[in-house]
Parts: sequence; C-alpha cells; structure tokens
Amino acid sequence: MKRLLPLFVLFVSFALAHAADLTFYVGTYTGAAGSKGIYKCTLDSDTGKLGQIQLAAAAESPSFLAITPDGKFMYAASDGGGGSVISFKVEKDGNLTLLNQQVAVKGGGITHVWFDPVTHDVLGSSYGGGSIVAFKTNDDGSLTERTGFYQFTGTGPNKARQEAPHAHSIYVHTLPHLVLADKTRVFAYSCDLGTDKVWIFKLGKDGSLTPNDPPFATVPPGSGPRHLAFHPFNPFVYVSNEMGHTVTVFMWNADDGSLKQLQDISTFPAGFNYTGEMTVAEIYCHPSGKWLYVSNRDVGDQGHDSIAVYSIGTDGKLTWIQDVPSPVKFPRGMGLDPAGHWLVVAGQHDNKISPLKIDPATGKLTPTGEFVEAGEPVCIQFAPAK
Repeated sequence: MKRLLPLFVLFVSFALAHAADLTFYVGTYTGAAGSKGIYKCTLDSDTGKLGQIQLAAAAESPSFLAITPDGKFMYAASDGGGGSVISFKVEKDGNLTLLNQQVAVKGGGITHVWFDPVTHDVLGSSYGGGSIVAFKTNDDGSLTERTGFYQFTGTGPNKARQEAPHAHSIYVHTLPHLVLADKTRVFAYSCDLGTDKVWIFKLGKDGSLTPNDPPFATVPPGSGPRHLAFHPFNPFVYVSNEMGHTVTVFMWNADDGSLKQLQDISTFPAGFNYTGEMTVAEIYCHPSGKWLYVSNRDVGDQGHDSIAVYSIGTDGKLTWIQDVPSPVKFPRGMGLDPAGHWLVVAGQHDNKISPLKIDPATGKLTPTGEFVEAGEPVCIQFAPAK
C-alpha cells in the first residue's frame, strides 16, 4: 500500500496541474443594467466551465482594463471625473484594492487604457475628446499626474460619425526583443475612428508623447479604425475598422515605427448581404501567431452577431476561415486565455459572457453553451499565467 501512495500523489498532482481555474476580469458600464464596477470570474482550462462571477472592485464605468504582466496591478479606463484612469492592487484572492485615480481629460471620457511593460507607463485614449494621455507609475503601482497629452485634429468622409477626431484606443508596441535596451525607441499607436488614421508617437522616458516621423498611417476612407493587435513575434499589425467592416494589415518597421499597408480584408463571409447596421469591435491575435479573431456587432440585434476567424500567412496576410455566430448579443469585448485555448466574449446588449473553445489544429471556434451574467460587459482581460 505504501508503494502505491507516491503513484497516487503523482497522479493527483498531474491532474491538478493539467486542470486549472483561470481568472479573468470583466470591465463594464455602470448604470441601467445594474453593474457596480469590475468583476472577476474563473474558467476551467480543461472544460471551459465558468465559475461564479463576483464583484472585484466598485468603480464608475470601468470600461477597459489593463493588467501588468506580473499580475500585481490593474488599470481601468473610467468616465469618472469626466475622464480618468484608476489604478488597483490585485490581491491574492483576485479582488482589487484602489490605489488612486487620476483625471486624464475633462469631458469626453476615457475609452481605452494600456500598460507598457518596458517603460511601466499607462496610456489612455478619449473617444469623445479625440485625445490621448500618458502617466508614469510609482513603485507601488499608483499613477503619477499626467505626463503626456496630445489633441488630435481632423475629420473623415462620414459626416455623421467622423465630424471630429475620435481616439478609440492606444497601444505601445510589445515586442521586447525589437525594443532597444536603452528604451529610446518606444512607439505608441492610437486608432482614430474620426480621421481614418493610426497615429504614431514616440513615448519618451519621461512619459511624454511626441508625434513620430511619419506621424500616422491610414486605412481606407470611411473605415473608422477602432482597435489593433500586434503579431506576437513577427512585425505585423492588424487594425479592426468599425465602420468599414474590414481588417487592415500593416507591416511594422522597428527602426522608424512606420506602418506599411499590406492588405484590407472583409470581416464578413462571402455573400453576406445583411441590410441592417453592423459594426466591428474587438480584435485579438492568437499567442501562436497562427490565427486572428474579430467581433462583428449587429446594431439592430437581429441575430447577425458573429466572430470572424482568419489564418495568418508567413507574409502576415489573412485568409478567412470561419464566421461563427456569437453566443452573446453585441460582442463588444473579447479575451484570450494565456495559453490560447479559449476565447471569452462579452455581450453588451444581453449582459452575458460566454467562452468558445479554440481548435488547436485549425484555430476554429466552438461555442460551449456556458454563460455568466454581468451588467453591460464590454471588456475581458485574463490574469497572467502563473
């Protein structure tokens, strides 16, 4: 019997190591749907079963979230104070403790937030204000006062939606092996729906934002760039165009930060002719670098919400391989687990969150039928793998 005990312990240890509960966080809009802030939930890495969703921290419309790679701190875009960024400490139980809140812009709200692991800066974008901001972080994870700000100007051909700049998102390139050790060549990118531009900035050591040369790349007129995704190890950038229903593929130049357009491809399957209003939202590149995922939202809630799946070629270009019906209504936010086995989607219009299984051979998606609920979920962010 004693000889069998080590084998039993080994079996149990293997089982526990294989099946893990992954933690993810949900950013929401607080208001009519009853949300109170940022929520946390678990996902069984083997089965895709969801745990009980719980409030991690109360906050005013913490729509978009960013977590540091070590999992110690989180930053949230908020409409509070007109437009601010909130910093939190992530506790051992996954709950969040408020550190501080810094006003980013007065009016317009903050739509998107990003943490750069190279410089430890936090950046935010204001859709309504058409501007971007930057903050340094202190050793305890809290935010300093604003260190960088830039106001965009310009319009686009769609007079109803492009009457002014609308900075939808902000990112810093995250290929550490292509960033100089002295951190003098760090580039930030902002998708501006209002001007059809992806603005390019140099992020200074002091947290300043300086227009790059060249200062921007463009997408086709009227496309309305929303979010972007970097390839995990090759110099490709993928931009989701909210109004154009396309993805624009760019080649990234590590020397000058410029973007060279390679492709513009539809997010709809061939023959799709829905006459209602559709918009494109979130975009994610699989950690393997093989596949790309983009969400399509049916504004009229007529059942045409979907997720487009593409394979990525060695040249960075995309090939459409699947259009899977979304398990939630108006899939605004999505999140990939660190290992790339699950895609979790948030439905802003039905207050539901659901995982889809990723086929490890093809990248295709299969709904699981699992759901949890939260008021107006708009962002999914997984905690880093431990």
